[in-house]
Amino acid sequence: MSTHGLSAAQQKMRDAGVAQTAIDVFSRYYQQLEEGVTGSIPEDTISPYLDPPRLEDVTIDPFQAKEAFDRLAIINLNGGLGTSMGMDRAKSLLPVRDGRSFLQIIVEQVLAAREATGSPLPLLFMDSFRTREDTLAVLEEYPDLPVGDLPLDFLQNKEPKLRADDLEPVTWDAEPDLEWCPPGHGDLYTALQTSGVLQKLLDAGFKYASVSNSDNLGTLPNPVLAGWFAASGAPYAAELCPRTPADRKGGHLAVRKSDGRLILRDTAQTPEEEMDFFTDEHRHPFFHTNNLWMDLEKLDAVLRAHDGVMPLPMIRNAKTVDPSDKSSTPVYQIESAMGAAIEVFEGASAIVVGRDRFLPVKATSDLLLVRSDVYELDPKRALVQQVPSAPTVSLDGDHFKLIGDFDARFPHGVPSLREATSLSVEGDHTFGRDVVARGEAVVGPEDPAQIPDGTVLGG
Repeated sequence: MSTHGLSAAQQKMRDAGVAQTAIDVFSRYYQQLEEGVTGSIPEDTISPYLDPPRLEDVTIDPFQAKEAFDRLAIINLNGGLGTSMGMDRAKSLLPVRDGRSFLQIIVEQVLAAREATGSPLPLLFMDSFRTREDTLAVLEEYPDLPVGDLPLDFLQNKEPKLRADDLEPVTWDAEPDLEWCPPGHGDLYTALQTSGVLQKLLDAGFKYASVSNSDNLGTLPNPVLAGWFAASGAPYAAELCPRTPADRKGGHLAVRKSDGRLILRDTAQTPEEEMDFFTDEHRHPFFHTNNLWMDLEKLDAVLRAHDGVMPLPMIRNAKTVDPSDKSSTPVYQIESAMGAAIEVFEGASAIVVGRDRFLPVKATSDLLLVRSDVYELDPKRALVQQVPSAPTVSLDGDHFKLIGDFDARFPHGVPSLREATSLSVEGDHTFGRDVVARGEAVVGPEDPAQIPDGTVLGG
């Protein structure tokens, strides 16, 4: 093991005020990285997970649902910057509907659920060192949001990026912040404990937590799901959705042959020569939504049993120190996935939910869809699909990938998509007002650079 590299990384974390437990987690993964562990999960070590329960089959007594809802906390992962779309601020600040951002709509969903049910439903954001300040500034708009003495956020830990050649902490004088990275959303468990938030929730009488990403507006607080989870007695559960050809890159659950436990396998954990198994939606028919449910008392017990170090599989993520500069120093980011905790909990479970609980925005093509008239915000601040099947959207990566370029090309709003089965845009085009897409709509390089007001695309 590179004693100097690990020591230098540990000291760098201590100097930055990172909690000792987070340093211990990093050190565990560093040792695995040094030993050549990649987190690979070959196909012959697992069996497909084929028979999870389905939310549509669940019947819960309303009183049981309310009892669980009264003890539920909502945790939202809010550390992402949206760098793949050219952002350098919290991705949740992107305007989505009616000038409201992801962050604002999520808050308003929780406030609406409180008003409808009378349950306290504390909302806590796990921020990163890059998203906290902007997030808290927005939350000041909601003076009724805090619950008791519980904080509105807690801070995700950070760790040094490691040079790929010698595993030393990388130095990047041009922008020192880029020397650091979050440890993946698997840090949720360590951050809950080291921040003191887990104990505060338990002391305040909250037993359950639901967890989701801030770029997913589908995860409204749901009393039936809360009641199902409480009645199941499971310490931990994941929400799944049926896979379609469009979901082939999403992680999936499987049954580990060696011990029969449910595990999560992501793309980065699949051997390259076995990706055809991973992407086969018939072999692995459900994908992991990254919506989770946890029994906080049992989480506390697991963390105590492992001295605060949640034994999650390591993911080695190869990057460059400056993500926008592929010629910059190659680095490894040591990460873990929060969904991988399913293998840590004896008796963990999963449930298949409707696609309405999975509306993530990972690219500008997703953003176009959720901004379009395919969806409307209802009084619960839920994005409700207005057509039987949402169209697929493909945008030219050279001209629409970055949010600034995307917004400049839709200065009057995105096209109507209610009558479309698909929209494909190739080339550089700017769209006028009231453009309508119908059927299989295509805008190609030969079409005008300026799409006139009122144009009907396709037919």
